[in-house]
Amino acid sequence: MYTQERTAMSNLVVGGPVAVNSYDNAIVAALLENRPVMLVHAFNGGYLRPADLKEESHDKGVKLATALDPATKEAQGHLWYITPAGFFGQRPLYFIESAAGQVSPQPAGAVEADAGRGDDGAPKPQRRRIAVHQEAPKSTADTVQVGLPDKVDDKWRGKNGAPEDTQLWVVTVTPWGGVTFVPITHPDAILGFKDHAVTADSEVRLTYNWGGDFTGTVINTFYPRLPSEWNVPYHHVFT
Repeated sequence: MYTQERTAMSNLVVGGPVAVNSYDNAIVAALLENRPVMLVHAFNGGYLRPADLKEESHDKGVKLATALDPATKEAQGHLWYITPAGFFGQRPLYFIESAAGQVSPQPAGAVEADAGRGDDGAPKPQRRRIAVHQEAPKSTADTVQVGLPDKVDDKWRGKNGAPEDTQLWVVTVTPWGGVTFVPITHPDAILGFKDHAVTADSEVRLTYNWGGDFTGTVINTFYPRLPSEWNVPYHHVFT
């Protein structure tokens, strides 16, 4: 049975069998401090990025890139926020939000419904989130889109009346120091790749979780890395 575990490190709580006790700065920064991180794949060192970086794009998916080109870096397409979003039972839930195409807050005095506010009183920026198709992973269509909740297509919106239903994820720290993403709308699935192929420009899909538990498998594991840690070798965790 999978239970929550607490550490002495600011009482950081992560759903799943493994507590964050490795003092991995990037995991702490992503889950506790809500700092943007690169999501680097465990298998080939590529990173996740939205297929379309533009602010007005809401109907495109996510891909795995193996080269950090200047245009992507300039647009912050290599960075993601793992944003707290409440609880599912005792498991913390998160949004996976792209730093690319971020919508700036309205000027002071403007009113916008559900804009949210930061701890410092400033309006939170609107960020495009990874949304899951209602029929994933059995659907042959692309199973994820990156967009604002009211901008993604109908099949990527919540079935239960809340647009966020399809954008909530259980984030689990794996025994090998990475993270795995499980959508609450499809608990038997996991964030993976089309045809299970992990190559340059692989399309991100929901795939069945053949690992059988919330830690998933190595092929569905990502290492949160701060931008300054891009050159850290990842293969050492397997040797």
